[in-house]
Amino acid sequence: MRVVGLSLEAGQEIPEHRNAIPVALIVTVGTLQFHDGVTWAEVEAGQMLLINPGERHRYRADVVTSAYLVYAGLPGVRSRPWTLRRR
Repeated sequence: MRVVGLSLEAGQEIPEHRNAIPVALIVTVGTLQFHDGVTWAEVEAGQMLLINPGERHRYRADVVTSAYLVYAGLPGVRSRPWTLRRR
């Protein structure tokens, strides 16, 4: 597992990309605009977004925003998609 801090100023954008491993995005300050290739959605402070491997996405911030990206797994190792189902 790897944790990376993300800090965006108002108006900053991360261009469209894909990840090879699952990512949990946890917003700690502000609101992150998330685009999944079709629609925009907001992830607010205190909320988490799960991104499956290979999913195209991009981010932007309309206000100062901070988040953590938690990468779960290793590139090249077959990973399972995220699920919130209960066992």
